[in-house]
Amino acid sequence: MVRFLRRHSLDKTSAHSQHHHSSSSDTAEMHEPLGNGGGTGTPPLPNGRAAASGGPRSRLGRDGPPSDLDVMKERFAKLLLGEDMSGTGKGVSSALALSNAITNLAASVFGEHRKLEPMAPDTKERWKKEVGWLLSVTDHIVEFVPTRQTAENGTTMEIMSTAQRRDLQMNIPALRKLDAMLIGYMDNFVDQSEFWYEKGGDNKRDDDKWWMPTVKVPAEGLSEVTRKWLQYQKECVNQVLKAAMAINAQVLVEMEIPEVYIESLPKKGKTSLGDAIYRSITDEDFDPLDFLEGMDLSTEHKVLDLKNRIEASTIIWKRKMQTKQEAKSSWGSIISFEKREQFEERAETILHLLKLQFPGTPQSQLDISKIQYNRDVGYAILESYSRVLESLAYSVMSRIEDVLGADAAAQNLTATEAARRVVEAADALTARKLDAKEELEKLNEAPASMTLYDFMGWHFDQDELMRRKEEGTLDEDGEAKLKKAPSLAPKKFSYVDSLAAGGMRSPSARH
Repeated sequence: MVRFLRRHSLDKTSAHSQHHHSSSSDTAEMHEPLGNGGGTGTPPLPNGRAAASGGPRSRLGRDGPPSDLDVMKERFAKLLLGEDMSGTGKGVSSALALSNAITNLAASVFGEHRKLEPMAPDTKERWKKEVGWLLSVTDHIVEFVPTRQTAENGTTMEIMSTAQRRDLQMNIPALRKLDAMLIGYMDNFVDQSEFWYEKGGDNKRDDDKWWMPTVKVPAEGLSEVTRKWLQYQKECVNQVLKAAMAINAQVLVEMEIPEVYIESLPKKGKTSLGDAIYRSITDEDFDPLDFLEGMDLSTEHKVLDLKNRIEASTIIWKRKMQTKQEAKSSWGSIISFEKREQFEERAETILHLLKLQFPGTPQSQLDISKIQYNRDVGYAILESYSRVLESLAYSVMSRIEDVLGADAAAQNLTATEAARRVVEAADALTARKLDAKEELEKLNEAPASMTLYDFMGWHFDQDELMRRKEEGTLDEDGEAKLKKAPSLAPKKFSYVDSLAAGGMRSPSARH
C-alpha cells in the first residue's frame, strides 16, 4: 500500500513493471484490461450455449479491442470496489483508490518515456482521455453558496445553491494548464538533430542512472543557439515544477493529521530530533544554510530521515502551542511559548529548504500517513495529480540536464568549471516560500513555448531590433516585438539551482 503513497519515479517504473504485473492482481495498472477467465472450464451462458473460451469475462466474449465505454466502466468499477476485486468490502477508501488510480495511470503512461522527445500521439491521447475521466469526479464535489433569486412578483430573496468546491475550482484548471504546458515542452523537442541516444546494447552507462539511455552530442559539443535554447526550456520546466510543488505542498498542509501518526510521536521534540540536531536548532546564532551544510545529506535515506525527524518535532511543538492548559497537559513543558514558536519556525524553514534542494526525495512519513488515512476525495485528487506532474517535470528537467552534461563533457569541462559557469551566470536569490498563485502568474506572463527553430528566429530578430533601437529608428511595432521576445541574457536560476551548483545536489538514486 505504501508504494502508492511514495513519489513515484517515472524513470524507474518500467524496471519493475514485469514483477509488478506478475505478483499482484489487486494492484495491477489501472489501464490493463481484465484478464481471461483463467479456469480450465468455460461456464455456460444462461441460454445453454458455451461462452467463447479465452475471451475477457468483462467483455462478454466480444472480439476486438475494448471500447472507451468498456474501459471507463471497468475503471470506475474498480474504484467503487476500492481495489478489492473480491467484493467483500475490504477495499481502501474512495479517496485512496482515486489517488492510486491517478498514480498508476501516470506511471504506465510516462514510465517508458526516457528520452527528450515528444510523446507518441496515441499515448498522449490516452493520458488526456483517462486522466479526464478521473478528474471528472471533481465536477460533482460541491458546496453551498448564497445566491440571490428574483421571484415572479419581483421579490428578491437569498437562497443557498450548489457550486463546485472553491479549492477544486481554482486548482484543477491550474493543474490542467501545467499538464498541457509540460506536454507542450516535450513536443518542442521534435526534429532536433544536435543530440541523440545510444541504441539498445550500445548503452554502456555506468553511473547512478544506469537504466537511462546514454546521450550523445557532436564531438565539438552543441551549438551556442541550441545550448541557450535548452537552458530556456529548462527554466520553463522549472517554473512548472515549482508551481506543482506549491500546489502539492498546500494540499498536504490542509489535510488532517491522522491520530495514528500523532499517537506514534514522542512527547518531546528533542527526543524526535536527537541531541545534536536539537542543539543546532535551538542555538542563538542559528542559520538554516549553515545547519544544512553541517548535516550529512549524501544519500536519499539520510535526507528522508532528517525530514521525518524535523516534521515530527514541528507537530509536537505546534500541539504544545495549541494546548490551552499546558500545566495540566501531558504535552506541556517548561519552554516558553515564544521560544517554542521560534523553534517551530526554524524547523519549518529547514523543511522548506530541504524540499527545494531535494525535490526528488520520497514522501515523508507524515505525508504518507495523511494520504493513507485521508477521506476527502477532493484533496486526494489534487494531491495525486499535482504529485505526478511534479514528478514528470523533474524527469524532463533531468533529461535536459543529461544533454547539457554531455555537452559540457564534449567541451572538456570539468565538474568544477561547469559549476562555476552556472554560479557566474546566476543571480543570488533569497530563499522564499513557494506560493501557488504567484508561480502560476509567472507562467501566465511567460512567452509561449518555442521549438528550437522558433528560438533561433527570435534570436536573430532580436539582434536586428536591438540594432535599430540603438540607431533610434525603431518604430512602435518593433518595440512591441522586442518586449515580447525572450531575453538571451543569462537567466536567473532558481534557489535550487544555486544550491545544486555549490555541490549539494539532490540524491539521484530514485531518478
